[in-house]
Order: sequence, then structure tokens, then C-alpha cells
Amino acid sequence: MKDTPLLAVKDLHTYFYINEVVLKALQGIDFTIPRGATVGLVGESGCGKSVTALSIMRLIPQPSGRIVKGHIIFDDQDLLQLSESQMRRIRGNRISMVFQEPMTSLNPVYTVGDQIAEAISLHQKLPKREALVSSAEMLRRVGIPDPKRRLKEYPHEMSGGMRQRVMIAIALSCKPDLIIGDEPTTALDVTVQAQILDLINKLKEDIGASVLLISHDLGVISEMAQSVLVMYAGQVVEHAGVMDLFAEPKHPYTIGLIESIPKIDEPVPKGKMLHSIPGVVPSLLELCPGCYFHNRCSQTLEMCAAEAPPLIDLGSGHLVRCWRYA
Repeated sequence: MKDTPLLAVKDLHTYFYINEVVLKALQGIDFTIPRGATVGLVGESGCGKSVTALSIMRLIPQPSGRIVKGHIIFDDQDLLQLSESQMRRIRGNRISMVFQEPMTSLNPVYTVGDQIAEAISLHQKLPKREALVSSAEMLRRVGIPDPKRRLKEYPHEMSGGMRQRVMIAIALSCKPDLIIGDEPTTALDVTVQAQILDLINKLKEDIGASVLLISHDLGVISEMAQSVLVMYAGQVVEHAGVMDLFAEPKHPYTIGLIESIPKIDEPVPKGKMLHSIPGVVPSLLELCPGCYFHNRCSQTLEMCAAEAPPLIDLGSGHLVRCWRYA
């Protein structure tokens, strides 16, 4: 097995050009995903998590969206240098994505079996009969009972948990090297969430894939990931191993996120509110020249409003974007 990471994102900038206005959705994103590992990506809505996933898949909406700078190195080749036809051979085959809302991702006028078989036929060049046999096996592997009967059902005939399992079956049907889960359990109840996460973990181990798990739920990330990226306003503000991040968070934003999690053994005193981070994520149209978090931070320095901090290496792979550690 190679020592190089499966995926390396380097200085990635993705912008949207809307009515002569430039929205800088991603600004200099850097991270790697080792082979066989799960990396968590967390942050508030609008921080750039989904844009990061779509950039890796080269699915940024055109013509308004554009990757303007950077490299996405997947298994030693830069995805940004590939033609669209070359990218189609990788997308859905070697890199698969599980979206957060299966009802909008599955086609309502095709049966579940046809949709799984289409992915298998396209990438593995199997005739439809064999692809349907493989589809039934995939439904069995993701825990759907009576898979042969379910192949003939339409998405609206299934529950939310079943539909999400179908999405996972499609994503894993070609045994990808990288699975991107874009908040795959958001619309599900807690018990189904746990089942889906266990399923992703099990199937990941079975096929030896790496996972990029996007979530706003730190509890999910703590259970699933080996390392964590914390994003804010289109930048990575902290990157560390999962144990280090939860034991000793460094960036004020990360500290605020973790302190906002309710603790069973520390009930909130009567009359007091749960901890929250003041303010809101800044608009991409009104980003200040300094640290993007400084207007919400209680530990600001004079330079925070004037100059953007770099990612600072604290050792042992713990990176933080904060002038307090410079």
C-alpha cells in the first residue's frame, strides 16, 4: 500500500460569480485524507462544507461557480487537470457521494433497482440482468429485507431510512476508494441515524475505502472520524486528530462549538441557557480583512481585525488559524 494520502486538497479556492459580485466560498483549503481513514468536516451552515465536497467531485454549478485555484490530488493525479469524460470515469466509480436528502437525489419515476443497476452498468460494463442481480446483493448488504421485491419499488414507497440505505447502496455499488457523506443522516431520526452510521462504518471496512464525513453534529464526528477539520467562512480554522480536538480545542470557534454541546452529566442550572456563540457567520459579501471570526470572539488581539492569521502548526499534526498561537 502506498504511503501517500488517497486525497490531498491544496490551496483550493472556489468562487461564485453572481450579478457582478464575487462570493469567495472556499479560500485556500488544505487537507489530506489517508487511505482507509475517516476524516470529519464540521462547521455551521454556510461555512463551505458542501462546496468542498462538490469541488472534489467537480460538480460546482456552472457557469456561476468556478474553481479558480488549487489542486485536488486523488491517487497521484490532479482531478482539476482531467477532462470531463475522464472525470466521469472517476465520479461514481472511484469517488462516490451520499447526499443528505435521498428523496431529492433519487429519481422518483424510476424503480430503485433501475437506479442502482444504472450505476453498476455504467461503470462496470455489465448487462442489465447481471447488474440487477448485483443490485439485489447491494440492497441485502445495506440491510434492506426482501431485496428482490424492493428492487421493483419506487423511492416514495420507502421510508426515509430505507431511501438513505438505497443511496448508500448506489454509492458503494462500484466499491469506491473514497466515499463522501454530505450530512447523510440529517433528515433521519436518532435511532435510524445510528444504524446508517454503523452501516457506513461496516461497509467502509469491508471495501477498504476512505471517508470524508461532513456534518454539523460533533457527536457523530467524534464517533466516526480519526481526524477533524473545522471550517468557518470558507477556511479551515483548525485541523487535528479527533482525540486532540475534543480534549484540547485551540481555536475560539472550535471551543465555542464544543461548549455548545449539552452534557448529560452536567445539567444546565435552572434559569440559565445553554452556551452559544454570539453573532452569526459573516456574509461572504462582507468579509473583513483580518480574522473572519474576530467579531464573534471574546479573545481578540489588536492584529485580529487587521491581518488574516495563517494556519499555525502546534505539533503532532494540530493546526490552528489564530494569532494567539503565532
